[in-house]
Amino acid sequence: MVSFSLRSLPGKQALEAQANYKSEYRAGAIVPMTGGTTNHNQLAGTLYACRGYHVYIGDVRLWIPQHRQYTYPDVMVIQGTPLYTGTSTTTVTNPLLIAEVLSKSTQNYDQGEKFMYYRSISDLREYILIDQARFHVMQYARNAEGKWVLTEYEAAESVLSLSTIEFHIPFRDLYAGVDFSEIEE
Repeated sequence: MVSFSLRSLPGKQALEAQANYKSEYRAGAIVPMTGGTTNHNQLAGTLYACRGYHVYIGDVRLWIPQHRQYTYPDVMVIQGTPLYTGTSTTTVTNPLLIAEVLSKSTQNYDQGEKFMYYRSISDLREYILIDQARFHVMQYARNAEGKWVLTEYEAAESVLSLSTIEFHIPFRDLYAGVDFSEIEE
């Protein structure tokens, strides 16, 4: 993946608005994002059923001021009113829950550096990582002491129960329509 630097955020935002591809701003560099697979979109879309909250899939940008990072989480859930950066309604700062569908090209970043960025968001209470190649979900929830607690689900008969909102989904429903034989590029 090729990236290049910009000196100012407004310049980055203008360039991104004109780009023919989706990108993220990471530590002064614009990094092109790959397209999602059908499995990726199927899994992200399943979580859209979180009713009573603002749920955004893939195209709403997240600004993480402490790390000066822009990202596009696969799924973001916001409780209450979205807080925007600037005058645009395209970039939010206050997710309660973020879910990422893992792919070969992003799984290390999603589990490592990106999670480090996300942990700096004071409103964030839950981070979900969904494997699209097998039945496997990692659920990180921030407890009352501010520590992140990991719960892993690996069985086809598992039920993912979110800790921040009233939402439970059996893996048979979460993974419905996912083709495990699909080869990710």
